[in-house]
Amino acid sequence: QCTDGYEWDPVRQRCKDIDECEIVPDACKGGMKCVNHYGGYLCLPRTAQIIVNEREEAAAESTSGRNSVIRRTPADPQRAPPNPTHQIQCATGYEQSDHNVCQDIDECATGTHNCRADQVCVNLRGSFSCQCPPGYQKRGDQCVDIDECTLPPYCHHRCVNTPGSYYCQCNAGFQLASNNHTCVDINECDANNPCAQQCYNILGSFICQCNPGFELSSDRINCEDTDECRTSSYLCQYQCVNEPGKFSCVCPEGYQVVGGRTCQDINECETTNECREDEICWNYHGGFRCYPRNPCQEPYVLTSENRCVCPVSNAICRELPYSVVYKYMSIRSDRTVPSDIFQIQATTIYPNTINTFRIKSGNENGEFYLRQTSAVSAMLVLVKSLSGPREHIVDLEMLTVNSLNYRTSSVLRLTIIVGPYAF
Repeated sequence: QCTDGYEWDPVRQRCKDIDECEIVPDACKGGMKCVNHYGGYLCLPRTAQIIVNEREEAAAESTSGRNSVIRRTPADPQRAPPNPTHQIQCATGYEQSDHNVCQDIDECATGTHNCRADQVCVNLRGSFSCQCPPGYQKRGDQCVDIDECTLPPYCHHRCVNTPGSYYCQCNAGFQLASNNHTCVDINECDANNPCAQQCYNILGSFICQCNPGFELSSDRINCEDTDECRTSSYLCQYQCVNEPGKFSCVCPEGYQVVGGRTCQDINECETTNECREDEICWNYHGGFRCYPRNPCQEPYVLTSENRCVCPVSNAICRELPYSVVYKYMSIRSDRTVPSDIFQIQATTIYPNTINTFRIKSGNENGEFYLRQTSAVSAMLVLVKSLSGPREHIVDLEMLTVNSLNYRTSSVLRLTIIVGPYAF
């Protein structure tokens, strides 16, 4: 398919020019002559002389007496013009060359154009055009900047207009893709990991988190140790020690940590102690004591473990309790009161006898009360809270009488060791 002014030549297999001057009747009016031209024709005065440059050999033609056309090939230094002395006339925008042919004048190169300083000169065949540079549009005779940012979206996020152009910007947390228009998320955690501990990337930003035992500081990036010991006074039974990212519980001397938080008494009597061979070890909450294996004092003699008897054959014993039994017990400091702590009971029961119980000594401050629970037993009650470490020796006496005025007594010497803590 050929463009307008041309037709297909089946012999040469190419498009050839249509000579409109031959096929169009009265192509030119008003006494003008028709001059065929590539892709069209011209109407010129009959006295006009036309110079046409083409690739065929130069030849002077006169067609039907209506055209006076001189056809020349492009300037060929090997071929001299038929009439080198003949002065030719060229159309506006053309000039005679050294080879006596008409050639286009490049007004843009010679500076003979009248384009403004803010315009671009574009040379045309026989003329020129004043155009605006890229990014500008012509308004009247001036070139004004095109605000690309007001046109359909060039940029993904933000558009910045510049003289003759524009560029795209992205919001914080994004960066321009290779096409300079689209914005893609920046993975800050992979780029430089601004977080002190854990970093999680999110669209357009990131968040920091801390390991257990730490909390985010005010800058939301660094992590500060959480002082768990300050948040609660119930974390540890005795003392809480804060450590970076965690805490630990410690117990006082004589105790060991159980389950990470609870303090349990160490039974030194089962592990190591400094008691002699003639002493017994008694463990209490938070420590131990050494007591003599034979606690009896004159005139008492040891009859069994911790039991001392005053022989009736000794006259001194008639005014003394018949027996003294030594017992030991330990209680925690600040124990809740009232509280039953020890039961005393007759070991031998005689018929027709009456037993009464009393605190013989060791209750000067009224910390204890002895409540008789039966004819042969009584309960020692703690009525005032005791703080340790402290040792109390309380003598509990059982008086036995019968109808025949038989009277005897026995003493239980109770050593109460109050531990230093409430656990």
